[in-house]
Amino acid sequence: MNSTDLSVLKSAVDWLKAGHPVAIATVVQTWGSAPRPVGSWLAIRQDGQVAGSVSGGCVEDDLIRRVQTEILTRNIPEMVVYGVSQQEAARFGIPCGGTLRLLIEPKPELAVLEKLLNAISSQQITLRSVDLLTGKSTLEDGDRNDLFFCNEKVMRTTYGPRWRMVLIGAGQLSLYTADFALASDFEVIVIDPREEYAEGIARNDVAFIKGMPDDVLLELGIDAHTAVIALTHDPKLDDMALMEALKSPAFYVGALGSKINTQKRKERLLEFDVTKAQVDKLHGPVGLHIGALTPPEIAVSIMAEVIAVKYGIASPK
Repeated sequence: MNSTDLSVLKSAVDWLKAGHPVAIATVVQTWGSAPRPVGSWLAIRQDGQVAGSVSGGCVEDDLIRRVQTEILTRNIPEMVVYGVSQQEAARFGIPCGGTLRLLIEPKPELAVLEKLLNAISSQQITLRSVDLLTGKSTLEDGDRNDLFFCNEKVMRTTYGPRWRMVLIGAGQLSLYTADFALASDFEVIVIDPREEYAEGIARNDVAFIKGMPDDVLLELGIDAHTAVIALTHDPKLDDMALMEALKSPAFYVGALGSKINTQKRKERLLEFDVTKAQVDKLHGPVGLHIGALTPPEIAVSIMAEVIAVKYGIASPK
């Protein structure tokens, strides 16, 4: 669940606790160039106030009207489709003839949503199942590899940080990168054995592990939903960590450094138990080339490249 969707959940919980009737709309299927991905959701209060988005603003006005006049009076979820025809797509402003299929829950359960909010606020990946015949929902432990699912009987959605970023080094650049990663729905882990950096990373939203990075990476178990980025500029820490990361299924491995230093690093890595194909996975210099100079600007370039790789987008250096 990204930061925007988390705010939707918080709003829904607050409104329900205050006694307002609330409906929740979830994107369950898209065709064409839909502006919001499957799993995105929108909370709609009876008076028309909303939190979140399911279409970037294309269909929200009509959806609010339908919720206020029809759906909130019902007891079980209802499926709503926008943009079936080219004319409807043009009417609602859905780009490129895209189509949205939405599940509307007119009676979301406050107790379940509160439990879900507590779970994901504690960085727990949680699976929510909604019975479409009764509207009742249940929660259970989720997994990073869980996929969104919806048929005529049940909708299953995974919430929480399904993606993870491991930062080697606890310096200023790591803190800025952590901030952008958290806002992009990544769980963030910072590894640094240096005593002088331990105090600066004392944050509740970032896990700090004081240890040798290569050993910690092996203990964590790096999977295909993990990005590993070395930012210490110290070969003794970065290189050993990169060696383990490049041999892992990590979807992104990057390292701070100039082009010359990156080439030297690759040559050093080839002297260890790392193949050329594995070394070629290294993104270095880390981040997109956008002329970044300051730590926050470099953090933006790093996050931009990570997101591009996450979605399989080829990005120029």
